[in-house]
Amino acid sequence: MKEQLIKLKHNEDGHIALWKFYSEKCSDNRNILLTHGTFSNRKVLRGITEYFVNNDFNCWVFEWRNHGGSSKSNEKFDFESIGHKDFQIVFNFLFEECKLEKIDCITHSGGGICLTIALITQSEYQKKINSVSMFACQAFGAAYSKKNLAQIFIGKYISKFIGQVPAQKIGGEENETYYLMKQWFNWNLKGEFKGKSGIDYKEKMKTIKIPILSIYGAGDKLIAPPIGCKRYLSAFENTSNKSLLCSIAEGFLENYNHSRILHSRNAKNEIYPFVLDWINKNNTAANKVQNDI
Repeated sequence: MKEQLIKLKHNEDGHIALWKFYSEKCSDNRNILLTHGTFSNRKVLRGITEYFVNNDFNCWVFEWRNHGGSSKSNEKFDFESIGHKDFQIVFNFLFEECKLEKIDCITHSGGGICLTIALITQSEYQKKINSVSMFACQAFGAAYSKKNLAQIFIGKYISKFIGQVPAQKIGGEENETYYLMKQWFNWNLKGEFKGKSGIDYKEKMKTIKIPILSIYGAGDKLIAPPIGCKRYLSAFENTSNKSLLCSIAEGFLENYNHSRILHSRNAKNEIYPFVLDWINKNNTAANKVQNDI
């Protein structure tokens, strides 16, 4: 597998890292954009990237500002900053400079939240995406029990006091600021998904008609619990969408937690193939529509 780092100008002082992973066998018209979530970077996507390159896809891995190979900055940013600006920079590069006609998207956790915001606020990109696969993604359904509500409430105020959420506390790679995380805390504590300007993303999720596969694990108890992921997927109101609960009761090898559902040997063997089938199915459907036109 070959790799190429592309530095996309973000402002006068910095750049966003977009990594292209590919092989000689990869087809020009098979492209996937992959995005990590909070506390992580491209490393969490390494396994699934290799899997799809081996299945002849070009994989474009986008690292958020202040994460991985992207520039460090003192500028405050949150989920909306990434959804509004960072995704726009990446989309413009892929569709305007690289002239890609269509892509598929794979996200983990907060990456799916940012993609949702991007597709709501920049709806012109929806026609460019064949399918989306969201691993462990939810924004407003984690506080489904008194225990979870208490944990999120306490987590919010501890991180407010110290100014950040240390990655080492949850086994991550990148620290996140309280400024970013307070959106996630507030959305889940209030059961809503509203932007700083008052825009109700939850209400507007139904405007996204791209087929979405939501993948979540029974062992993910707090960040993206099954009930939260189900509520998030339901908000799109699209009968083409599918959900995949990865648990022993459903015939999987384990009750996957928030990280192992994407980054583990078991995930490679039994979850990645579902994503490949989902992408192939929706690429076939898109090509049929195009040929009919």
